[in-house]
Amino acid sequence: MSEVLYEAHPSVWRMRPLGTLIAWLLLAAGLYIGLTGELPYLETLYASFPAAHGWSIQPSTLGRYAGYGIAAISAFNLLRWWLAGLVDRLEIHSNEILWTHGLLAKNYTEINMGSIRTVRVHQSLMQRMLGAGDLVIFTTGDEPELAVRGLPRPDEIREHIRQHASASS
Repeated sequence: MSEVLYEAHPSVWRMRPLGTLIAWLLLAAGLYIGLTGELPYLETLYASFPAAHGWSIQPSTLGRYAGYGIAAISAFNLLRWWLAGLVDRLEIHSNEILWTHGLLAKNYTEINMGSIRTVRVHQSLMQRMLGAGDLVIFTTGDEPELAVRGLPRPDEIREHIRQHASASS
């Protein structure tokens, strides 16, 4: 196999910028609530709820459980997204493109540079600001051979493919 010209994993921050930001904020808020037991702005409703329903649990304990629950769900989502990006890898060699996907069960897609017909790079405004983009590669037919979201430096990928696809033809 030839030398690797480009290698990248999809980035969690670049694929889900808003979701990642919200998850980090909820993680911080959940830890704050869990450690202090305070639920800001809801103290009056919060304090009367257990007594009205005959619960013997203290409001601060209920707040701690809620805070740790919020933090756990946020941490789980961040970890899930991070692992999903970690197990995907795009490699560009001088004569082929290799896309690897999966943690336990692996899927490999190899595309010969000479068979590439079209390369599309799509960037939303947010992706342009974060330096990411979606890559779609067509060989034969109307369906794309490969579609990858959230890759860093998509213009560099397109240039590598264009240079080596024209040299392979």
